[in-house]
Amino acid sequence: MSSSKPTVRQMSWVSLIPLLFLTSVFFIIYSLIVSSFEYAFMLTALSILIILIFLRYGVSHNHRKGIFLYKKENYMSAIQEFEKSYNFFSKHAWVDKYRAIVLLSPNRASYKEMALLNIAFCHTQSGNGALAKKYYEKTLKLFPNSGMAKTSLKFIHSVENQGDKRD
Repeated sequence: MSSSKPTVRQMSWVSLIPLLFLTSVFFIIYSLIVSSFEYAFMLTALSILIILIFLRYGVSHNHRKGIFLYKKENYMSAIQEFEKSYNFFSKHAWVDKYRAIVLLSPNRASYKEMALLNIAFCHTQSGNGALAKKYYEKTLKLFPNSGMAKTSLKFIHSVENQGDKRD
């Protein structure tokens, strides 16, 4: 499904190793159980798909719901979901830290960082630049290497400077 809303996905290729390992284990087990390569492959793919759906939509359901609402331009509700996601991953920091293993998630950014960035972006889209700026700054405080937060703040500052020059 194509969306008119920008979405950035930064992958950490190293984070794919746990997924590849799990896939290999399933394939070896199914190859020993069934006689056909095709069946072993299908069972492996189905097992991995079920696990990914459960992990991505079960554990990170607030994050996914926030993205869904954001794409529907329901920014205030999306902000609430991203705040819930941020709170969950703050409370369960180990899940976010080891997301490549626990959630089989190849995202480079943590769910906490993504939640803050999404909250800031939703505030931007709803016309609240001051809150957006506050959340981008909070993101940079917690994640100093966040390229998205740096770029967004530069953009906000350039727009503010343009407004100052017009006055």
